[in-house]
Amino acid sequence: MVKIIDDVSRTFNEFLLLPRLTRKEHVPSNVSLRADIKRYSIQEDKDGKEVRKCLNVPFVSAAMQAVSGHELAIALARKGGCSFIYCSQPIDKQAEMVRKVKEHKAGFVVSDSNLPPCAKLKDAVELRNRTGHSTIAITEGGKANTKLYGLLTSKDFWEFKDDLEQPVRDYCTPVESLVLGHQGITLQEATELLWKNKKECLPIVDNEGNLVSLVFRRDYFDHKSNPDELCDEHKRLFVGAAINTRDYTERAKALVDAGADVLCIDSSDGYSEWQKETALYLRKRFGDIIIGGGNVVTKEGFRYLVEEAQVDFVKVGIGGGSICITREQKGIGRGQASALLEVCKARDEYCKKTGIYVPICSDGGINNDTHIILALAMGADFVMMGKYFAMTEESPTRKVIFKGRTYKPYWGEGSNRARNWERYKEGELGGMEFEEGVDAYVPFSGTLSDKVDITVAKIKAAMCNIGVCDLKELHKEAILTRVSEMTLVEGGTSSVEHLDRIEVQDR
Repeated sequence: MVKIIDDVSRTFNEFLLLPRLTRKEHVPSNVSLRADIKRYSIQEDKDGKEVRKCLNVPFVSAAMQAVSGHELAIALARKGGCSFIYCSQPIDKQAEMVRKVKEHKAGFVVSDSNLPPCAKLKDAVELRNRTGHSTIAITEGGKANTKLYGLLTSKDFWEFKDDLEQPVRDYCTPVESLVLGHQGITLQEATELLWKNKKECLPIVDNEGNLVSLVFRRDYFDHKSNPDELCDEHKRLFVGAAINTRDYTERAKALVDAGADVLCIDSSDGYSEWQKETALYLRKRFGDIIIGGGNVVTKEGFRYLVEEAQVDFVKVGIGGGSICITREQKGIGRGQASALLEVCKARDEYCKKTGIYVPICSDGGINNDTHIILALAMGADFVMMGKYFAMTEESPTRKVIFKGRTYKPYWGEGSNRARNWERYKEGELGGMEFEEGVDAYVPFSGTLSDKVDITVAKIKAAMCNIGVCDLKELHKEAILTRVSEMTLVEGGTSSVEHLDRIEVQDR
């Protein structure tokens, strides 16, 4: 006979947070939103032996075609979060997106725009147009990490006036005239050299004069204007990538080679042997790389992924996305609040038993900033969002105008438009027999930076009201209350007229 759970499947809208004592230290400037993204040992962390991997803001973007392209990944990493480049595309294209993020900005940049001294100006123009890089290293054989002959920038020649058949050696700034840094120099020392000599680019060379890397002046200002920027140990932007349970051996290698910092298995239902097999392969093949699994909505699903599949973080949520119709089509899923509360409780029990903390990602059911705050208070370490980011300037889709308003296309990975069959038919071959996602439009909301800034301000303000300064404290101190239908009415505006709904006449 079927087993029935007595508890009702609940959503974020059914809860409110109670305010706690706000002390003088509880001001937004003292609030940290750093969030763990990789499992760690509580004891080793206390002993100072554990190096924890964290996000600077608790936001990741969903692995969706209409969301996580390389431009959004760059913008989100600069604000402190992480994007998961979608896997419903050819392997080489996904790897190229990851590569573009890693090459966008760094402290010490390995030059990938190089030409030999005998190359022609037209080759420089073609290389600049292909890569978008205005600084080209002139090296032996046109290869990185070989002898440096000079630098060629867009200021050194005029493609509309100069003879493009001429060799670049006649136009580049020779190495003898360059200000150089030497291997072993710190980023701070390199920045000081750039400032002191009023240069835009500082080549770093070894004792034999071989080019090691480049340091750019603009990177310093980029970092200063984005203090929460999330980078890897080489000062390159942090980026994740999604993989499926079909071609993961080939896809994962290409993504890791391209520089992906974290891999997440993309599946509508992660409580499966397919996911376990994939995760264990990734752990054996790539060692310490961060691996995410999911999605699950029960404590059993969490334990399976953590104990059997050995993933580093677990995504929670089935059927709660704004464009997801899994619950409607298959009757599978759970209210996001109920799923999150149960899984986070299982996470805490597992941590108490083993001393290992496993971060939780809440994926789905978020329709506003209040839902983000509630998800974090319920125990999530970070949230994954699709619609939130699909609305921004940096998402991959084009803006459209309808009846004077601006929108952006947004479709689910379970829709026919996505053609992401691997995500929903893990153990079988063939196409999609029915859709689990819809094709829609969302209102344009402006730049990602402005949107994230507002959301972060709200989260910090709420945490001050609760009397906490970090997410771990929030998990411990938050108190939730259930709300009634009339509470929702009372919480909104009532008994007043909005000026945009009535015609105001001057008197």
